[in-house]
This record gives sequence, structure tokens and C-alpha cells, in this order.
Amino acid sequence: MDYINLSKEVSYALRHAPWEYELELDEGGWVEINQLIDSFRESKEWSNLEERDFHIMIEQSLKKRHEIQNHRIRALYGHSVPQKIMKEPMEPPEILYHGTARRFVDSIREKGLLPQNRQYVHLSMDVETAMQVGARRDDEPVLLSVIALTASKEGIKFYLGNDKVWLADAIPSRFII
Repeated sequence: MDYINLSKEVSYALRHAPWEYELELDEGGWVEINQLIDSFRESKEWSNLEERDFHIMIEQSLKKRHEIQNHRIRALYGHSVPQKIMKEPMEPPEILYHGTARRFVDSIREKGLLPQNRQYVHLSMDVETAMQVGARRDDEPVLLSVIALTASKEGIKFYLGNDKVWLADAIPSRFII
């Protein structure tokens, strides 16, 4: 079983095009694993897929992009489906980071961090991850620090994406240094 390829296909199905797989996500982005298996088994590549394969896929993944609970699975973040995947607000760490291209810095300083074409703003727990993200769009990315705990205490909602990523609806510029 190619678990990297499986992870990519599951991400696509759950984050971007559930209708292509005839999946019905609930308001939390969950789908019954058996529904996902039935859809995937229509492809020869996944004809022997079983629930345990999804558990192995998650265990082997360096980036925790999916979670399983009670025979249901969902993508943790990165959705582009029209309905917003609802998450429970949590208290964030004191500082979070956002790596970005130099060309976006003036706009961010003026308008804050906005989700753009995503459902949430993505923030990193560590500088290294933030800089890797920023380097996708700029050879010399800019590191922004977000005063997350203060923002949270002032009403900005934060959500845990995974062990390296936090999410927010938007971050006003006054919380960005």
C-alpha cells in the first residue's frame, strides 16, 4: 500500500472535492470511514482498502493532516470546500508565527492576516515551519510573529490544527509584530 499516495488522495477528497467521491461531510468535516472506503474501492488502485489502512496512513505521516474518531475521518485543515469546517476555540501559545512573501507584508501590516482562499489563517508553532511555508512563495520570506495569547484574550478565536499548526479566522494587524 502506498500510504503517501493514499494520504494525498484522502486530502483531496476531504479538503477539496468531496462531491467527486460522493461524500457527505458533516459540519465538522467528518465522514464515515466506510463511506470513504466504498468510494475509493471504485478505483482499482484502492480495491483492497480497509479501515486499518487509514490508521497506518496517519501513523506514518510526518504532518498530521487527518484524524480518526469513532470510525469517522476528517482532514484537520486546508479545506477549500464551500462550507466552513467548524472547530472548537482553544487558548493558543503566547506567540505563533507566519511566514510570508515580501510582497504581502505591506498588505498584512495594513489589513492583518486574512484567510484569502482558505477557511482559516494558518499559523506555525515554530519559526522553522513558518519559514518553510513562506519559502513556497519567496526565496527570502518574511517571518511575522503573532501575539496570539493576547489576541485570544481580546476575543480573537484560535483553533488547534495539529501539533505544528494553529488556525484563526483572521488576525488584526495590531497583533502582528
